[in-house]
Amino acid sequence: MKKIFAFLITFVLVLSVTGCVKPEEEEKGYDYDAIPDTMESSNGKYQIAFVTDIGQLKDKSFNQGTWEGIKRFASENEKSYKYYQPANGNTATDDDRYDAMKAAADAGAEIIVCAGFMQATALGKAAAEFTGVKFVFIDGWAMGLENINAVVFKEEQSGYLAGYAAVMEGYTKLGYSGGGGGTNPACQRFGYGFIQGANDAAKEKNITVNMKYSWNYGSTFSASSDLQTMLNGWYSTGTEVVFSAGGSMCQSAFAAASANDGKVIGVDVDQSGDSSTVITSATKGLREGTMYALQKFYDDKWAEISNTATNLGAESDAVGLPEATWSMTTFTLEDYQALFAKVKAGQVTIDSDPAGAETKTYSNVVLDYIQ
Repeated sequence: MKKIFAFLITFVLVLSVTGCVKPEEEEKGYDYDAIPDTMESSNGKYQIAFVTDIGQLKDKSFNQGTWEGIKRFASENEKSYKYYQPANGNTATDDDRYDAMKAAADAGAEIIVCAGFMQATALGKAAAEFTGVKFVFIDGWAMGLENINAVVFKEEQSGYLAGYAAVMEGYTKLGYSGGGGGTNPACQRFGYGFIQGANDAAKEKNITVNMKYSWNYGSTFSASSDLQTMLNGWYSTGTEVVFSAGGSMCQSAFAAASANDGKVIGVDVDQSGDSSTVITSATKGLREGTMYALQKFYDDKWAEISNTATNLGAESDAVGLPEATWSMTTFTLEDYQALFAKVKAGQVTIDSDPAGAETKTYSNVVLDYIQ
C-alpha cells in the first residue's frame, strides 16, 4: 500500500504553516462544545460540509477533532456548516459515502471535508462530478483532481514521542492496540513510531521493554466487548500502559485500564479529560490542518494546495504530546520539550514507512505481535 501511496502523493513539505499552532494550544481556553453541532441556515444552504469517517461524530478522536476545526472556522468566519454521516454506520459502503457527499453538494456546499482514507473511492467519484465544489481529504492523498486537497500528518513522529516518553517515565511493559485492522496508514504510522520511540528510550536506558502489538477488534474503530476483553487480558498479565490508536476504540481501553489499575496513551487529540487513566496522548493537528485548508479556500489561495497532499509534522508544530495537561514526573515537560526540538530540527531519525513493522526485530523492544 505504501508503494501505491508513493506514486499517488505529491507531498507539500510545510516548513511554516500559517494558522497552524501546537494542538495543545488550541485546548487552552477554547470551548468547542459552545459551538452547536447543528445550525439552521437562513437560506437553506450550507457552505461548509463534513462527511464523517466510520465511528461516531463525537468519538473523542478523529471525527471530533476534524469537526471541531470546521465548527470553529465556520463560527469565526460566519459560514454555515453541516455534517453528514454516511448511512449504515460502521458498515457504510462507497455508495453510502458518495450519497453523503452528493447530499452535501446538493445542499449548497462550497467545500466538503471528508475524513478518513476509506473515503477515497466515493471522493474521487464525487469530486469528478461536482467540479465546482472543493474537497478536503483528511488522512488521504492527492488524487489527480484539481478540486481535492489532502491533509496528512506525520503520525510516526507523534507515536515516537509517546513511546519514548512512556519508557523514560519508567514503563517497561507496553501495548499497542490499533484501528483499521492493520490497513489504515495513519494508525500504521502511529504504531511504528511508538515502537521506534520505545526502542530508542530503552536503548538509552540500556534496558529491554516488552510490547504487545495488535490490530484485533479495531477494524471498525469502535469500542467492543471483544476488544475490552483482550485488553483486560493484557493488563492482567502485566501490561502497564496501552497506546490505543483508533477513534472510539479508546472507550474499551479506558474501561480495561480502569478495571486493572492500568494506564492509556490517547490518540489524535488530548484525551486526558476523558479518563483518569490517560498519561498522555499522541496528538495531531486535526483542527489546525482542517482550518488551514478552509482558510486557503476562502482566501482564494486554493491553487496553492490544489491536487497536493499537505504533510504536517513537528516542523509545523502539527504533531506532539499535550503540554498543558502534562502529568508525567520522571520524564519531565522540559525533557519532552528538548526531545521535541530535536525531532523538529530533524536531529532524530524516525522511519515513516511502517511496512513490515510487526515482524521486524528491534534492538531493545521484544515485540509480541498478536494476530
